[in-house]
Amino acid sequence: MKAAGWGFEEVTAERVVLVSDDGEVLAGTGARHIEYPIHSEVMKRRPDVGAVVHTHALSSVAFASLDVPLRALSHDGAWFAEPDIARFSATGSLVRTAELGAALACAIGDGPGCLIPNHGLVTVGASVAEAVMGAVVLERACKVQLAAMAAGGPQVWSDKEEVELKQRGVDAGTDQRRLRLPVPRCGRRPQLAPRLDELVFERERRGAGARRDTDLREDVGEVA
Repeated sequence: MKAAGWGFEEVTAERVVLVSDDGEVLAGTGARHIEYPIHSEVMKRRPDVGAVVHTHALSSVAFASLDVPLRALSHDGAWFAEPDIARFSATGSLVRTAELGAALACAIGDGPGCLIPNHGLVTVGASVAEAVMGAVVLERACKVQLAAMAAGGPQVWSDKEEVELKQRGVDAGTDQRRLRLPVPRCGRRPQLAPRLDELVFERERRGAGARRDTDLREDVGEVA
């Protein structure tokens, strides 16, 4: 995981540490994060997961406080709707013990992540790129719904059937399947095609208007 004290865009190979399940730094020179159990306990229980992202992104924190379902108001929301994104409510404080990390992993189950009221979000992926993309998209979905609620809505959103269509890549000419495969509630999570998630992440990072790294950081926040 990245060493403590560095922002997402500041991470280099020298600022990454190898941490044991017990929090011991096995390789690298930086200090480990206090909340390492979020990462270690999830990965211990999910052999399909190669990376875990934890962030205190603004919109996800605000949305999680409302205790309402996250709707598929956009393609982004379809990643985390039907079933609704899990909530971890055992604590809104730091997840600094193996017991809390295990409880958070249990809340996520076989899903793509969870919201932590009064704290932030966690997303998982087969690779770092996939987990980071999940955090970006979840934050964006929360932001869209907050805007809709501020305007008096939402009144309409994709139902379960349309969500499944979007996830399978048959929605209005968009190949959503290439961005994300459906996440089963039980069993092993399907894998993306080799390097596909990295290519999607790079496309999102650059964007049509060559978005700056600072713009991406605004979406994600401080990623642990």
